[in-house]
This record gives sequence, structure tokens and C-alpha cells, in this order.
Amino acid sequence: MQIQDLPYPDPGVPDARSGPRFLWWLGRNQLGGQFKSLAWGLLHFVAVSALPFCVGLGVQSVVDRSGARLALTGGLMVLCGVGVALGETMLHRAAVTNWITAAARVQQLLARKTAQLGAALTRRVAAGEVVAVSTGDVEKIGWFVEALSRFAAAALTVVLVCVGLVVYQPALGVIVAVGVPALALAVLPLLPRATRRADFQREKAGRATELASDTVAGLRVLRGIGGEELFLDRYRRASQEVRRAAVRSARMWSLISAIQVLLPGLLLIAVIWQGVHLARDGRITVGELVTVYSAVMLLTYPLRHFTEIAMAYSFSRPSAKRAARVLSLERAMDSGGSRSAEVPQGDLYDPATGLLAPAGRLTAVVCGDPDAAGLLAERLGGHPAEEGTSVLLGGVPLDELPLGSARTAVLVQDKDPVLLSGSLRELLDVPSSGAVSAAEALAAAQCGDVLDALAQGALDAADPMDAGITERGRSLSGGQRQRLALARSLITDPGVLVLDEPTSAVDSHTEARIADGVRSLRAGRTTVVFTSSPLLLDHADRVVLVHEGEVAAVGVHRELVHSEPRYRAVVTRETEDEPAPRGALEKLESLDDLKKLEKLEEIEETA
Repeated sequence: MQIQDLPYPDPGVPDARSGPRFLWWLGRNQLGGQFKSLAWGLLHFVAVSALPFCVGLGVQSVVDRSGARLALTGGLMVLCGVGVALGETMLHRAAVTNWITAAARVQQLLARKTAQLGAALTRRVAAGEVVAVSTGDVEKIGWFVEALSRFAAAALTVVLVCVGLVVYQPALGVIVAVGVPALALAVLPLLPRATRRADFQREKAGRATELASDTVAGLRVLRGIGGEELFLDRYRRASQEVRRAAVRSARMWSLISAIQVLLPGLLLIAVIWQGVHLARDGRITVGELVTVYSAVMLLTYPLRHFTEIAMAYSFSRPSAKRAARVLSLERAMDSGGSRSAEVPQGDLYDPATGLLAPAGRLTAVVCGDPDAAGLLAERLGGHPAEEGTSVLLGGVPLDELPLGSARTAVLVQDKDPVLLSGSLRELLDVPSSGAVSAAEALAAAQCGDVLDALAQGALDAADPMDAGITERGRSLSGGQRQRLALARSLITDPGVLVLDEPTSAVDSHTEARIADGVRSLRAGRTTVVFTSSPLLLDHADRVVLVHEGEVAAVGVHRELVHSEPRYRAVVTRETEDEPAPRGALEKLESLDDLKKLEKLEEIEETA
């Protein structure tokens, strides 16, 4: 797999049972790249390790005054230089390719899992953890995959050099052959502690990331209640904990690095001491002593990759564990799409609550508990939080449809929709039936003032559709974001549209106009609106009261507000101790009073 071939046509089905299994699965899926990197790594390391033999041969040629052997040595050194340069260049290319392709595979897997779970993902995993996995953790996992083949090449080179030294000069080669494995294994007792400290650091860093993400997401609310300093203090404490954990982890890794420098130095001293005695006794030549000395010096280069692979594994293991935890999540109800890729039509029915939304009509659902309303909305869209009986659309269980078909049939807009950064044109460029234009959707959602605001804020954009929207629409008010999200949902023109509190952040006048626009634009299409707003309820063809998980009453707004106390308590905010004000019920029966109020306001403004 080459970088230019990304993304993968199919990233595969990961082994997400544990972090190490996930890393092993990634390695197995990149065997071609790993073997290529191993081959170039062997060329590079063997060429580097052959230089000491060339140096020793050259020194001995000078001692023996042999011009032919000196010329041969020069040719061998040139050949080794070419091998070093070519091997290092191609090794770096192959290793980085392994890193990027592994990271891309993980990101594709995470994106696919996010698309499968939808809004249920953040109910089961903190949003900050998802961000940490898809950014920093992906890089660390790629680092381990990239370092694995370099470590294998370094390990094979060390074995080959030790065997070569034993054959070339047994008296000194045995010392090197025994000492080098001892050097590689000397740090093993320290690795568990270093790994634990690294895990603790990553845990603290992940917690700080979650806290920062939550703080930024709720900054507008925090400023409104004056709580930003409290959360900033929490983040300061969390960041200091990360700093202290990072310092403790760095101390352990610096100790390991120091040992990796100290022990090879001691081995080098032992080789020189023994070699000098052997040379004085005439048992070895000067060239052989120089060769062994140079070989031991250069062995520290591949030995450094032993420390690198230990660090890469200790940092990537918790990252892989978090990634595996996210990738192992499954939809609460998913039969794998046993039916064909069809888009059914008809009534939407939930057997668990008894909620029925007739085809082609606007149904309003009133729930006393906002959280229960959100869960029910997700359930109607085929994203239940818990296992149970599937919602039926035209008698067809949504869980038995392929995920793409189910989401084409039913679109759910939750109460906190997300706006991605880009232009307004890009925001509205979503899969749709083509029956609803962008202008119609924006008009129905009452986005005229939003277009004006975008045009004023983007002087370089002649068309408001080309005006930029910041990340999550932070430059817009809550009501403006809500209306743009509603327009995006309307333009898709799904067979069934489920809206959860689509007008909670707009004023009553705009809300009334939105109710008219949605009803007109969705005429003949099935629409379900979760709301407690009388203005929306008065426009509904059918109003359903859901109480304690079951349908408690069905009718129209004007009848239920008089006949059903539980419905009246939710809509008018009436309690047993504090009844609704006199005349409040009459005001809730129609929009006439709202229109009269608008007339009075116009008269007052004129006066």
C-alpha cells in the first residue's frame, strides 16, 4: 500500500479484543510494507556494520605495505557507503509509509465506527477520549508499526555482527557475543516500571484533553453563569498533574538511555583491554584489534533501536487499548442488515412505547423528561441505546435494513446538532432527494437574518452561500445555529424526519413562522417533532403524550390541553402547588393571540 493509494477501499475488520491484539492485527495487515522496510533496514545496518571490517582491513594493508589490498579496501568502503546511503533513504521512505498507512487505517476505522454509532457514541465514550484517540493515539500507534521493522532489522544485524566477530576473531568475538545480548537485556527489569509511568501519563493527558474539550464546548454557558474560572482552575490542576507524570516518566526513560550508553562503554573498555593484551602477545594483529573495536563502537547504533521499540510499545499500548475500546463498541440492535437495501415507506411505529407516526402527517411528541425524549428520538431513527424490539417503518424492522438504507429512510436531528466548518454552500451540500432546494429549506427555517449576518461578516464573499462558517458555528448564536441545522435537515427531504426540540433557542415569533414553514415544506411527508412548545404543537396533525415510557394520550393540542392534566403540566409548566395563570389555556389554543400581540407591538413602535 502506497500513500497515494489512500484511503483504503476497505480498512478491514479489526481485532479489538485488546490493545496488543489490535497492534498485532495492524502489523499483519501491513506485511508487505514491513518486509520492504526490513529489507532496506538490513541493507543499511549491514552496510554500516561492514565499515569496521573495511577499516581494519585498510589498517592492516598499510602495516603490511600492500597497495592491492588497500585499493580493494577503498572499493569496499565505497560500496558500503552506497549501501548506507541507499539503505537509509529507502528505509526512511518505507518506514514513514508504514507509519502513515497504519495511522490512516486506524482513522478510517474510527470514522467508520463513528458513522455506525452516530449520536450513541458520545453516550458511551467521552467526547474528549474520542478526540484523543483520533489524534494523539493514532500517531503513537503508527509510531510502533513504523519502528517494528527497523527493530527487526537492527536485531538481525546485531546477530550477524556477533557471529561474524566470533568467526573473524574468536578471542574477542566471544566477549562481544556474550556482552551485546547482556546489553540488550539489561534494561528489561526497568521496562515494566517505565511502561506503568507512561500509562499513567497518558491517562492524565487523556483526562486533561477531555476536560479541555468539555470546557471549550460549554464556554458560552460557562461565561453566562460566571463559571469559566472554576473550570480553568480544574484544567490548571489537571495540566500540572500531566506535567508531574511526564517528568516522572521522562526520568525513567532517561535512566534507560543512560544505561544504554554506560554498558556499551564498559563493554568497549573490556574489549580494548583484552585486545591490547592479545596484540602484545602477538595473538591478534593491529588490523583485527581495530576491526573489533570499530564494530563494538558501531553496534551502539542498532542497539538504540532496542530502546526505541520499548518506548514505542509502552506509549502505543495504552493508545491501542483506547482505540480498541472504541472500535469494539457495537450498535445496541444490529442484525447486520439481513434484508435487501430497500427504503421502506409507511407508518413509523415503536412497539416499545406504542408511538405511531402516520405516514405523510406531522406528529408532535410531548415528553416530560428531555433525556427520555432524546433517547426515543434516537430509537425512532434506528439508533437505540439499549437492546429491545426494533422500530417498524411500513412494517419493516429498521434493524434488519442495511445501515445506509435505514438512515436514508429516517433522519434524526438531535437537540444539539453540529455545524462543520466551511462555507454555507458546503454545509448544505448533503445527500438529498433533490426535491427541496437550498433556498426553500433556508426560507422554511427562517434563516434570512442568518444569511444577512454571514454576508456582513464575510466581505470577500459576494454570495452569502459562500460565506464561511467557523468550527461548530461558534461565530453564530444558538438560534442561528439551530436554524441552519434545521435547513440542512429539510434539504435532505427524507421519507421520515425526526426533529428533537428544533426551535428551543429561537423566539416565539420566529418559532411560529418556522412551524408554518416546516408544515408547508413537509406536506405529504412523515415528520415527527419532539417539543413542548404550544406554537409547534398547534400546527401538528397529531399530538402524542409519552409518559414513563408509554403513550398516555393521543389527540390534537387544543383537546389535550383541556382534557389531559399530565399534558397540560408539561406544556404550561403547571404544578399542583402553582396552577397555570388565568386565561393561559385560552392563549395556548391558537396563534390568534400571538398575531394580536404582534399587531400591538407594531402599534406601540409606531407611536
